[in-house]
Amino acid sequence: MDEHDPHINPLGVKGIGEIGITGTAAAIAKGVYHATGKCIRDLPITLDKLL
Repeated sequence: MDEHDPHINPLGVKGIGEIGITGTAAAIAKGVYHATGKCIRDLPITLDKLL
């Protein structure tokens, strides 16, 4: 493209890692729920919240 984009890195690409990582916390919380039977709805999931 011929227009200037201030959000690209020196190689001329944009990062899209945040798009793929948004469901990670929910997946971990669901795994903790299945392993312990306790649903934690606040992040970060810590040991004191499980106890």
